[in-house]
Amino acid sequence: MFEKMALYIQYPFVRYALIVGVLIALCSSLLGVTLVLKRFSFIGDGLSHVAFGAMAIAAVLNLTNDMLLVLPITVISAVLLLRTGEKTKIKGDAAIAMISVGALAFGYLIMNIFSTSSNLSGDVCSTLFGSTSILTLSRWEVWLCAVLSVLVVVIFILFYNKIFAVTFDEDFSTATGTRTNAYNLLIAIIIAVIIVLAMNLVGSLLISALVIYPALSAMRLFKSFKSVTVCSAVLSVICAVLGIIISILAGTPVGSTIVAADIAAFAVCYAAGRIIRGGEK
Repeated sequence: MFEKMALYIQYPFVRYALIVGVLIALCSSLLGVTLVLKRFSFIGDGLSHVAFGAMAIAAVLNLTNDMLLVLPITVISAVLLLRTGEKTKIKGDAAIAMISVGALAFGYLIMNIFSTSSNLSGDVCSTLFGSTSILTLSRWEVWLCAVLSVLVVVIFILFYNKIFAVTFDEDFSTATGTRTNAYNLLIAIIIAVIIVLAMNLVGSLLISALVIYPALSAMRLFKSFKSVTVCSAVLSVICAVLGIIISILAGTPVGSTIVAADIAAFAVCYAAGRIIRGGEK
């Protein structure tokens, strides 16, 4: 097995897939803890469906680089979701459900009416559940993912204290002069960027797992925000690398394999947490 993997690692597309997988897993895990604690986990699912609709439009328009359309639309939707949840009678969860279902239906309708592909079902399935597209990344796509990922990590580190404050006590943060709306908006935009980056890795229907599972797993073992965030990042990266390697060796779908690795990690962490808490008693 190791000899086979050593042979595969010589190919640039495998190295590209591992680099992008690690970067996306790292970024999604950093904000995953905040989303889980703010009970906003489902926003990843909603924005991923928006990205699917935008990708359908890009495919119909025959855009060579769909990122130019998908990223702005997803970011705008993230802002609208935040504003809708705060300013109108439509609450956050209802707004997410509306945009999620509407974008998914609209995207599939557009692809059915205007698509010239001879394998429409295959295209839709690969977009929703991920495909081997992570193994066909160009050097330009890898560099774009690297730049955006570094930007996300730097922003998270620079505004760590503010994100921490907004996550745990938004009302108190507002009372002390923190611009909570601005930082909530920043979190929403970062999540939108992560969602777009992760589309090629796990597909639009599985992105939420990349955000939620590492955070929940880390919470079984640690209690402090910093410890949970670091553990979540480590678990997410390990599961992403294992998932990509297993999918290459076994020929399984990349996205589903990564999510399966995340679920296995959660099961292990849950059991370990039970043992630790039992020992403390």
